[in-house]
Amino acid sequence: MRTEPLDVLPLWAFFVGTLLLAAAAIEGGLRLGRYRRRMSGMEKEQTIGTIVGATMGLLAFMLAFTFGLAATRFDARRKAAVDEANAVGTTYLRAGLLDDAPRSEVRALLRRYVDGRLRVSETGDVDAMLAESADIHRRLWAQAENVGRGDPHSITVGLFIESLNEMIDLQASRILIAVQSRVPIVLWLILYLTALLSMSEIGYQAGLSDSRRSPATFAMIVCFSLILLLIADLDRPREGFVRVNQSAFQDLRDSWASDR
Repeated sequence: MRTEPLDVLPLWAFFVGTLLLAAAAIEGGLRLGRYRRRMSGMEKEQTIGTIVGATMGLLAFMLAFTFGLAATRFDARRKAAVDEANAVGTTYLRAGLLDDAPRSEVRALLRRYVDGRLRVSETGDVDAMLAESADIHRRLWAQAENVGRGDPHSITVGLFIESLNEMIDLQASRILIAVQSRVPIVLWLILYLTALLSMSEIGYQAGLSDSRRSPATFAMIVCFSLILLLIADLDRPREGFVRVNQSAFQDLRDSWASDR
């Protein structure tokens, strides 16, 4: 399964790393500003303040844009999960129109399919889930081919095949949205570069004014790191605190309990 370069870092390491980088950028800017003040004292703080304000505005724009992108894709993953669960439920119901033998086989495979979906939300093993899903899809389609050849003009068989085809298509769409549609690495790089330059300018301005290190600066660094942590959390479908709710699949499994 494809992963992004930043995925090698667990979220806690991502947060700590961002915190340290931002602190280092401010500290470096602070020392450079003090050095410039001692050497020349000619640079105007007002001019630097204007530049800092403009750069912070650009950083705010980049944060808002990246957060919006991650949140939109999170919502798309959530909608895809509900759509897929609905398609599975429809296929299960329409399987009841089939004869006893294919009906039992199809419904058993669909139960196994839903169990796999719920299991991956606990284990995070997406590769195993995809391999199992591909096998289930092959077996379900084999059943569809059998019943289709047995009665090619049946409306009920056609309805079943239609819902099964939609279910298979929706899984492909969900994989694309959930696993492959991520915040591009180039966007992360630009965001971090803008952030580090902004933090450096804040420290530089403080150095020119010969200000001491303020607790407010640390609070700003923590807030910035938390926002980036939230963006990374939204962007990672397989880990984190913000996860797509699988209650639609759980409800399906509960509703099928009496059919076992």
